[in-house]
This record gives sequence, C-alpha cells and structure tokens, in this order.
Amino acid sequence: MPPARGDWVDPTTDDPVVTALSEGVGGPVGTRAGRHPWWTPVRVVLALTAICLSLGMWQKTNCYEDTWQDGDARYSHMCYSDLPYLYTGRGFAELSWPYSDDAQTRARYEVMEYPVGIAYWAYGAAWVTHWLNGSPDLESRYGQSVGEMSATDSVHREMRIFVAVNAIGFAVLALLAAWFLSGVNPRRPWDAAAFALSPALLLTGLVNWDLVAVVCVAGALWAWARGRPLLTGVLIGLGTAAKLYPLFLLGGVLIICLRRRRPRDLGLVTLGAAGAWVLANLPAYLSGPAEWKVFWTFNSERGADLGSVWLVVQQALERTGDPFSFAPHTINVGSWLFFGVWCVGVLLLGLASPSTPRLAQLGFLVVAGFLLVNKVYSPQYVLWLLPLAVLARPRWRDLVIWQAGEVLYFAAVWWYLGNFLAPGGGGDSGFYWVAILVRMAAELWLVAMVVRDILLPRHDPVRAAALEPQLRTIRSKAVAV
Repeated sequence: MPPARGDWVDPTTDDPVVTALSEGVGGPVGTRAGRHPWWTPVRVVLALTAICLSLGMWQKTNCYEDTWQDGDARYSHMCYSDLPYLYTGRGFAELSWPYSDDAQTRARYEVMEYPVGIAYWAYGAAWVTHWLNGSPDLESRYGQSVGEMSATDSVHREMRIFVAVNAIGFAVLALLAAWFLSGVNPRRPWDAAAFALSPALLLTGLVNWDLVAVVCVAGALWAWARGRPLLTGVLIGLGTAAKLYPLFLLGGVLIICLRRRRPRDLGLVTLGAAGAWVLANLPAYLSGPAEWKVFWTFNSERGADLGSVWLVVQQALERTGDPFSFAPHTINVGSWLFFGVWCVGVLLLGLASPSTPRLAQLGFLVVAGFLLVNKVYSPQYVLWLLPLAVLARPRWRDLVIWQAGEVLYFAAVWWYLGNFLAPGGGGDSGFYWVAILVRMAAELWLVAMVVRDILLPRHDPVRAAALEPQLRTIRSKAVAV
C-alpha cells in the first residue's frame, strides 16, 4: 500500500540544504499544507528528469550542428559524444551486425568493444536511423572506403539522426530510472529528485550508452525493495550484459542475505542474474564467438587511461626523466588486488554494522571502490554511481560536494584532450592531475559519509525518517497522558 499523502517525507523539513533554500519561497512546508491533486512527488521528479535531459541535449547542440566534425569545438564546448564516431567506425552506417564474422565486414570495421546489451541497443538505433532516413541503398557504400563513405552528406545526416534516436531512447531510460528510484522507499519519493536534477546526468547522459545499465541498476534496487529477488537478479543480469558493474550488486545482496539468513533469496537473485546474462549474451556468442570475446580481451589489454589514478602516477614518474609505463598486466593485477581488499572491507563493514545496511549503500561502496582503482575512469562513469548515491546518502550537501568534483573533472578532461591545459614548456598538464585527484577526493567524501551512516545508523536519513512515525505516536501518547 502506498503511503498516505501526509506520510511523505518532505525535503524542506528533512534536508538542511533544502530547508535553507525554501526560506526564499515561504519556508518549509507546514503540517496543514495542502497537496496538489495531480502534481505528486513522482510526477514532479519525472518532469524534472525530462527538463534535465532536455538541457543535456541542448548542451550538445554546437557539436550536433556540425556533426561533430570540428575537432576543437567538441572539446572547447565540452559536447563530445562517442555515438556519432561509432556509428561510422563500427559499421552501423552499413547496418553491419556487431558480431558478424564476415571477412569483408571485419576488414572494414573494428569489432564493437562494448558488452552485448550496448551493442544490441546501438544496432537497433541504427535500424531506426536508416528507416527515418528513407532506408538508403547501401550497395554504393560498400564500394567506398570507410573514410569516403563517412564524409558524405547522407551519412552525416544519419549520424545526427542516430544521436537524436539515442537521445530520445536515453530520455525514456532516464525517466524509467527516476520512476524506479522514487519507488524504492515509498515514504521518500523526493530522494529521486537528486537523480533528476543531477549535473552529471545533464552533462554525461549523451556521451555513451551507460544509461542502458543505469536503468537496470535502478530497477534492481526497486525490485529488491519490493521483495522480488528473482526480478532483482534478472535486472542485475541484464545490466551486467550492458556494463560489468551491475554485477557488483550481488555483493550487497550477499551481505544482506547473510545478515538476515535468507539463503533462498540469495539463490533466486544469483539464478536470475546468471540466467538473464547468459540469455542476453547467447545471440552474440552464437553468431560470432571471436567477436564476442573482444570486449574481454580489449579491457584486459588496455593500459592506464583517462581519469585513472594509474595515469597520474605513470605521467608523474615520466616527468622524472626516465621513460615509464605500467604494463597492462601490472595494472590488471594491481587494480583487482586493491578492489579485492576493498570488497573484503565492505563485507566486514556490512557484517559488523549495528543494523543491516541497505542495498544502495553497499552497492555504492563496492562500485565506488571499483572506479577509484580502475585503469580507466571515463567522465560518464559517474552515471554508474548516480542511482546508488542518491539513495545511499540522500543529503544534498554531500551529493553536491561529490558532483562538484565530477563537474570539475568533466571540464578538465575535455580541455586536456583539446590541449588547452598544456604547459607552455611542454609536458603533461598538472592541472589535469589535480582534477583527477579532486574528483577522487570528492568521491571518497561521499564514501566516508555512507560508511558513517552504516556504522552509526542514527545519521542515516532513511532510517531516521523511518523511525519518525513511531516517535510521533510516542509523543502523542505522552501528551495525552
């Protein structure tokens, strides 16, 4: 049963930042305040999400107008996106199946280096793009080089349509994710507003296909809160088929099931996740096993890349005058070792805490640990944490601190790639290193707040709000006496 209107936790009385901001419009809501008959919190959150995504599309306008052909503008205007480049670079302009083992296709195009969920989405978007562009004849394209074909006006038009089709699809995914998040705790639908108004969502939502996994994570949190372990597992499995990180939610489920002695739920979640992942990967694997493996080999052979602390250390050591480079194997072993230790710490924290932590809290901690030591930390990876963070620590102060670090890094990475931060004397940009470290520090701040909430549940806003109705009953009885 959904809570009565009066039982919603209002952010103007629950969150100190919102309380302070509300003074400009009359102050916190009173006990006798009326409720709008149509604008429920969930509908407001959905409207805010739509506005945020619209602004995100507008932010990419400069690049969209010149089809991402201006190499400087994509960095100076911070409107870069992978989508148009992969449309031509991975064969979608010719409607090539991402896992085709056709020799001619593989001679012209690299294999899609993303998990199958993203490859399927991109392939479907390419079909819609060709249909919207009048289903152009592809025979003439086969006789051109990829470079010549990519430079034609018809393909440029398709690139813009492809981005627009994806943008509309992402908007639907973001709205669905916001709906899921607003329903995880029926008494706290306003917590999802931090997702809807996120600068990270606005700036990075169109950089890549990460929202495909984000909606699965939000759905898994919703399903777990509704007591549906099998559906939780299915959504985790589908999310893992799009990005690896949703798999880490199983660690949080394990801790909760150990605490509550619910082995059946753990089994159902694991079964659902494994089954959904296998079924999602089966078409790709059967059509091209070698192409299916590219995602795994590509990531294992990758070196220190953008946003990673490994890149900072590597470039800093290179400044000493001796050529230095971490071997991919060294980074793989080091990052997984650090991540393994981090996971053990989360396990011990979850088992030793005074009360059972929430799935969003545990999931946030595990995913944050993975990102902090990963060998690549792309700007859009902030979306991985977003649905977990807004529920793990629903306090605007801490979320603003964290996302301020993300916004700084978002600007710095494009300026770095555009060589706008390059020192006059040459060499690597120290400011970019600072941006990476500030981003990590802001994330660690939020990690520390979540850890405190787990160790000291009285600081957890969700648990405090859950106790409020009981406290009101006790106070009313005391007054009656």
